[in-house]
Amino acid sequence: MPRSAGPWFAPMKSELLRERIERLDTEIARLAGRMRGHGEAPRAGNGTGRGPPGDKRQWRRPPGAAENRDRPAGANPGGTTRRADTYNGLATEIGLAAAAGEAQFTANRRDIERLLAEFATGEADIQNRMTEAHVQVRDLEDRRREHELELASLRKRRSSIPAAILELRERLCSDLGRAADDLPFAGELLLVRAGERDWEGAIERLLHNFGLSLLVPDAHYRAVADWVDSTHLRGRLVYFRVLERADRNLPELHRESLVRKISIRPDSSFYGWLEYELARRFDYACCADMERFRRERRAVTRAGQVKSGGQRHEKDDRHALDDASRYVLGWTNEGKIAALEKLVSDLERQLEAAARRHATIQDEHRRLREREGACRQLAVFQSYRDLDWQALVRDMERLEEERRALEAASDILRTLQDQLADIARRLAAFEEALRRTSNEHAVASQKRDAAQQALSDVQTLLDATPEEAKARWFPVLESLRPEALGEHRLTVESCDNRQMDMRDWLQAKIDAEEKRRERLRDRIIDAMRRYKNAWPVETSEVDVSIEAAGEYGGMLAQLRADDLPRFESRFKELLNENTIREVANFQAQLNREREEIRERIETINGSLRQIDYNPNRYICLLAEPAQDQDVRELRDSLRACTEGALTGSDDEQYSEAKFLQVQAIIERFRGREGQSDADLRWTRKVTDVRNWFLFSASERWREDDAEHEHYTDSGGKSERAERETRLHGARREPCVPVRPGVG
Repeated sequence: MPRSAGPWFAPMKSELLRERIERLDTEIARLAGRMRGHGEAPRAGNGTGRGPPGDKRQWRRPPGAAENRDRPAGANPGGTTRRADTYNGLATEIGLAAAAGEAQFTANRRDIERLLAEFATGEADIQNRMTEAHVQVRDLEDRRREHELELASLRKRRSSIPAAILELRERLCSDLGRAADDLPFAGELLLVRAGERDWEGAIERLLHNFGLSLLVPDAHYRAVADWVDSTHLRGRLVYFRVLERADRNLPELHRESLVRKISIRPDSSFYGWLEYELARRFDYACCADMERFRRERRAVTRAGQVKSGGQRHEKDDRHALDDASRYVLGWTNEGKIAALEKLVSDLERQLEAAARRHATIQDEHRRLREREGACRQLAVFQSYRDLDWQALVRDMERLEEERRALEAASDILRTLQDQLADIARRLAAFEEALRRTSNEHAVASQKRDAAQQALSDVQTLLDATPEEAKARWFPVLESLRPEALGEHRLTVESCDNRQMDMRDWLQAKIDAEEKRRERLRDRIIDAMRRYKNAWPVETSEVDVSIEAAGEYGGMLAQLRADDLPRFESRFKELLNENTIREVANFQAQLNREREEIRERIETINGSLRQIDYNPNRYICLLAEPAQDQDVRELRDSLRACTEGALTGSDDEQYSEAKFLQVQAIIERFRGREGQSDADLRWTRKVTDVRNWFLFSASERWREDDAEHEHYTDSGGKSERAERETRLHGARREPCVPVRPGVG
């Protein structure tokens, strides 16, 4: 229907367009007549191109007047003087001579072309330098900001470990509920000895990765490993599982070993592990000269060159060896703080110098652009005549002299000049009126053409609409027009807007109806699902979908044809006589088994009374009702199903309630969907009548039956009493078979 809104508006828009075309045709005809009147008025005037009345002499051009026809119209010495001053000022600004003549002007043009080429090359060079300076400033700012953040972090702690890695440990300890001291980094427990500062850079570089390794005691290993595996670290973490081993023998160290230059924190619980790992991993000979370095199998120099295995050599100079900001060893960080403060100070000085250099390059670039702009302004002047104001002044003075001579010599010229001025004024007025009328005529013609094209488009749309659609939808849209658009006056300009309003209103109405249909569809599907859940056997071959509505309708028709209400009384009769009676029988069977257990307890107690459990004492078995919630619920449910049912009742609500009670019990015995295992355990528990009792034993005196001691399942004595009771009972009583489900 929304697509029909356009064709429905077409007849109304066509009528409006035809009316507009008629009005525009009338307006165009009126403007055409006015234009003809303006065109004929100048020709009707008198004296155009002639002398004064009665004067037959022809006016002749004064001698020398033809010489000035080549002078540009509107030329004046003031404008030329200003251009010359501008040119000379720009030329002086870029170091060129003022244009005193044609030759100097030509030489300046050659120099301007050369300078523009040089400016292009200089622009590229300055841009590169400015970019490099900007990158350097930004890099220095980033480095300073990074070191300032690290410095602020160091002042809040004593460790030299980088803040990012410490933050990772804080997350780990917070999630696992551990203290940071329980999970130290190796670098927090190691320190370069005071007398070995010459080797500090080489030692820090060699132990850098080891110092950033987390030490995890064996007691925390499982929790840490699980946390690391399940957490996105947003970084890199190396940790060692620290095992306590009493049989760990230290390797023999080289006499100049790097390990001898390192101290381990004496109060650390990881002292033994670190001592062994340092000796095993970092037993490098500290060589003061290269001759000795070449002889050793594992060695390191002060410059940071490392030799391992006799063959592999490595020297990593990506960072300065003495860059204390990268040091990670030590349980205090005063040295690292001092080094970072010095580094930040140096970076600030470098940043100031780089900023000044960048500003200088920017000024140079600005001056270059100004000179280039001056050159381009000079390049605009193409001819020296644009600047030669002296020649123009001389010509004007000569012409003025000629004009004064002519005016003094001839009164006819003055008369002709007056007539010419009057005719020029009248002609200008006619031309202005003609121009305005012509513009109005052109605008009206354009509007008429646009209206004609719009009418053609509307007619094409209307012709393309099938007659069947017109007959079907146009009356509907006409009836909906007041509701959709309200009171309105239709114009050509508002047609499209009203058409969009109508289309939007229709679409909104369709969307609302569609949503209502979807809600109705959901309600139907929900009703189908409830019916299918209630009667799974009868609906096993029917889907829950709108497409299956016919099948559900067929089932409804079948139910109506079967006339089920006629069998309602019979159903109630069967419910009372069969189902509820069976429930009553089931309840009676459970009660019989309960009484049978009590009778057997009495029989056993009669035998036990004749046997001494201890001197002058005997054992008596007790069976008390259990207070189990599940058992109590079953008994209450069975009682509710049979209460008043056998006497009968004509109340329909009463019958329905009894049916629902029976259904709930049977469904739980059968096993509800999603709870079958729990319902099976419940069934086994509540139908075993032994679970209805709490069994215990009472040891009593024969003299007065007073209780000496009470035994329950929670103590060991009850097991002993039970074994001895069975033993004595076997000697005194014959074996009585017991049915399953009965105690």
